[in-house]
Amino acid sequence: MTKIRHVVFDLGQVLVAYDAERPFRRLIPDAAERKRFLVEVCTHEWNLEQDRGRSWSEAEALLIAQHPEKADLIRAFRAHWWEMIPGAIADNVAILADLIRRGYDVTALTNWAPDTFALAEAEFPFLKTFRGITVSGRVGLIKPEPGIYLLHAKTFGLEPAATLFIDDNPANVAAARALGWQAVQYVSTDGLKDELRRYGMLA
Repeated sequence: MTKIRHVVFDLGQVLVAYDAERPFRRLIPDAAERKRFLVEVCTHEWNLEQDRGRSWSEAEALLIAQHPEKADLIRAFRAHWWEMIPGAIADNVAILADLIRRGYDVTALTNWAPDTFALAEAEFPFLKTFRGITVSGRVGLIKPEPGIYLLHAKTFGLEPAATLFIDDNPANVAAARALGWQAVQYVSTDGLKDELRRYGMLA
């Protein structure tokens, strides 16, 4: 196993909590109706295109044309987006800080829309501690497409075999491994600590 020199963190659900249902628990009190809305209307796949860089106005217009009766709720997704961010995952932010203190080269690779990422940058000081961050919406590429990993590695001079990628999405982890990165799926803070100990990166 090549010694790890570079650590690449995903952000959403690893360092920053995300829950798309939070505002809709208020806006759509019925649980079954709320689930249908997020599975059939404002879907994960629809939101992912904003992470690729599609504008919210274009995204909203597309869905409103298909679901005109849901127009207000569709617009609510962006209007109440900040409610979807409960806060930083403090224990994992502490792990990030520890890795930086130990001298690891730490960057981030995230699927995130450019405008909402700007809000997160202003809210979470720890985002400034990374050597750099590749934001999907700023580069027009998304995980798990190989291109965004290749771009990140080239931008920050990463040696794939000496890079450990941490992401909660198994497809994103698999894509990193296919490109020669070492990678672990984040499930819990304790699980992440166990993985880092396995790599000899945590006491």
